Amino acid sequence: MKIDQPRPRTAARVAAVQALFQSEQGPENPETVIDQFVRHRFGSGGYENGLVPEPHAKLFGRIVRTAAEQQQAVDALLVEALPAEWPLARLDPVLRALLRAGGAELAMKDGAPAKVIINEYLDVAHGFFDGDEPKMANGLLDKMARTLRAKEF
Repeated sequence: MKIDQPRPRTAARVAAVQALFQSEQGPENPETVIDQFVRHRFGSGGYENGLVPEPHAKLFGRIVRTAAEQQQAVDALLVEALPAEWPLARLDPVLRALLRAGGAELAMKDGAPAKVIINEYLDVAHGFFDGDEPKMANGLLDKMARTLRAKEF
């Protein structure tokens, strides 16, 4: 991760992406992964040490739970936003986790404004990827936001 200074809400989003990735890759359910992160990965130190510095724990848990509970609906939005020749399974697993986290947060009507969410996940994407993935994430999150939060555009 390349995000320099701790920002609790950004750190929560980074952790949510990591937790969703871990949950998809292994047999643990989201609640187990949330517990593992809170106990072993949250704290001071840097991302490079495998830790998540000073995250907003409540936002982290809410994003992961919402993404897990609404994964089918979020995935359907992603499939609609992706080109027909690009199936969801073709996405890099970290990018897929990022898009699920962002989609889940966009689905929260009482959360941050859509443009803030998109910008935050764009920052997170730049922390994980050096290629075109951040541009792709930006475009897909924008399409999802325009569906989920049309009034904000």
